[in-house]
Amino acid sequence: MANGISVYLGLDNTLEENLTLIKKAAKAGITRIFTSLHIPEANTKKLQSELKPILQLAKKENLDVISDVSPNTLALLKMDRFSLNEFARLGLTTLRLDYGFSTKEIADLTNNSLGIKIQLNASTVTQESIIKLFQAGVNPNALEASHNFFPRENTGLSESFIAEKNRLLHRHHIAVSAFIPSFNRPRSPIGAGLPTMELHRTTSFDFSLRHLLALGMDSVFVGDSLPCDEELTLLSKLTDNHVVFLRPALHTAESNIINLISKNFTTRIDEAQDVIRTQESRQYLKEAGFSVQPEHCGKRNYGCITLDNQRYGRYQGELQILKADLPADHRVNVVASLPDSELNLLKYLQPGVSFKLLV
Repeated sequence: MANGISVYLGLDNTLEENLTLIKKAAKAGITRIFTSLHIPEANTKKLQSELKPILQLAKKENLDVISDVSPNTLALLKMDRFSLNEFARLGLTTLRLDYGFSTKEIADLTNNSLGIKIQLNASTVTQESIIKLFQAGVNPNALEASHNFFPRENTGLSESFIAEKNRLLHRHHIAVSAFIPSFNRPRSPIGAGLPTMELHRTTSFDFSLRHLLALGMDSVFVGDSLPCDEELTLLSKLTDNHVVFLRPALHTAESNIINLISKNFTTRIDEAQDVIRTQESRQYLKEAGFSVQPEHCGKRNYGCITLDNQRYGRYQGELQILKADLPADHRVNVVASLPDSELNLLKYLQPGVSFKLLV
């Protein structure tokens, strides 16, 4: 799966702004769009007039269009009944069902021949509701889940709640997505951003994206109306939900070392007490064919990233991230450190997890 943008009709953006956003997103390699067909504040006539050109462009750019729908959507679209054929004709490829549908109806909707996927509200599913869906004959290949976003301050979800729901959904092999806010133009009417997690209302776009990926999110959508070019670039480049991305401060200017620590790493299965060890770093050094000279061999604090130098013999090239404060060691270079804002991500570096340092 891939990350996505959100496009709202009848709200802040002009039609031209939305069309330009879709073109920019497609050019950047973004392949998913979220929209909603039941926002109370939307201008209904404007929404109805803009829907066709928006969906036509999305189809032209081969974008997956996910739409929030409810029974009220039928009146908005002037549909006599809930028809997957009609939604497919419009160009919708995934329908997010928030309320108003029974377990049997949801299961039946997943068993369609149109290729339309059905998305659950990830924030409200339970073990019992998922089991009932499978008992009702749901097609797991057509089933996804997505957390809500929360326009009002202080109503977003907690990190622990999201982690719990993600674990539940992934146990049943259901892909899950969530939202982060844009800081370019927060969507009206509240203008406080559209995050899933309350914490992300005040953290950077970059951190929020990497945080949700660390939580195992399969897709991340920017919730607000008009993300800037920098946000679109990050959204298109950071897409691997199986990697924890960390952004440390460098303490070395050695290009060989910077190239080495920029590679993909995996934490060792045999978890150490004081440090996070890596499986590949010493082999990477052998392949690179250089020696690590002693440099910045100072005190190693929690969050420091170190590289054993040539004085450590066969351990030369071992990359570690500190889980505890340790004294200086002339055999160990402090090559980088994680700012306080990054330390929250260390708990996701469990044994066997892949990570990458963005330096």
